[in-house]
Amino acid sequence: MNHPSPADASTRSPAPTPVLALSGVTRVHGENARRVTALVDADLVLHPGEFVAVMGPSGSGKSTLLHLAGGLDAPTSGRILVQGVDLGALSAAERAVVRRRSVGYVFQDFNLLPALTAVENVAFPLELDGRSARAARRAALDALAEVGVGDLADRRPEDMSGGQAQRVAIARALVGPRRLLLADEPTGALDSAMGMAVLRLLRDRADAGAAVLMVTHEARFAAWADRTVFLRDGRIIDETGPSDADELLGGAGW
Repeated sequence: MNHPSPADASTRSPAPTPVLALSGVTRVHGENARRVTALVDADLVLHPGEFVAVMGPSGSGKSTLLHLAGGLDAPTSGRILVQGVDLGALSAAERAVVRRRSVGYVFQDFNLLPALTAVENVAFPLELDGRSARAARRAALDALAEVGVGDLADRRPEDMSGGQAQRVAIARALVGPRRLLLADEPTGALDSAMGMAVLRLLRDRADAGAAVLMVTHEARFAAWADRTVFLRDGRIIDETGPSDADELLGGAGW
């Protein structure tokens, strides 16, 4: 049997830097009688191209995990790295830059600015980051076309259906060179067919090399992910492939 020489080993490509790495992350809110521990000693790593679902009962820490992963909240203890950058070592302004450049968010209630058109909503974070209005609009139009709503560029949110608004929100999350996509119950306000279309968009984004972290309460949607992380009482209690999600949920009494 031929064994690789030390020289062969030294020429191997290094493992890619994880897009997201949480190490020993705990989040505590309040003090004394009002003290609530939302997340306990969480370890989680997402590599480029991974789609990870997060499941668990209400109050288990799912949204807290998502907010911490994207730098919207800071941990009480532990470390969070986004593309190798330690968020805890950054100022508030520096964390905001990381969020704009590296992280895209998809929320259940869309969070579109009502006074702006679809293309203006998608272009807005790019303009905040210093992109020219023309370049930002061009990138926004491309993102809208990618999610199938290019014809809605000049509509405001009030003139869209729920599914259309969610696609615009996804376009806003995808625009630019973002490598981490966070989705909090992205199908909750949609019918089944539109929900599946949204899952396909997230799956495609992961297949293109981004890391996707999605909170969901439905095993059929978690089945689109490469693996599923289960939370209870702020702790990660299990991790499994998508085919096992229904069985584990059925045995957990959720």
